[in-house]
Amino acid sequence: MNRYIADLSELPAAEDAQRAFKATDSPCVAVCSTLFDDICRGCGRTAMEVANWVFMTEEEKREVWVRIKAQGYPRRNN
Repeated sequence: MNRYIADLSELPAAEDAQRAFKATDSPCVAVCSTLFDDICRGCGRTAMEVANWVFMTEEEKREVWVRIKAQGYPRRNN
């Protein structure tokens, strides 16, 4: 079980997620930090997701976007 998703019913529907972003858009906010965890504190992606973003399919990117948005990412410093 994914340690970040407690209940899949909490995730937005795919149609709702698609309205909020384009799957090809990177969630990077240029606040990169995986120093204390495997998850970037800026965008919420794992180091492997960041490294492989350009190789991921649209569906894989959409799944990452749905997960990180449900977790409150990306976090921007305004």
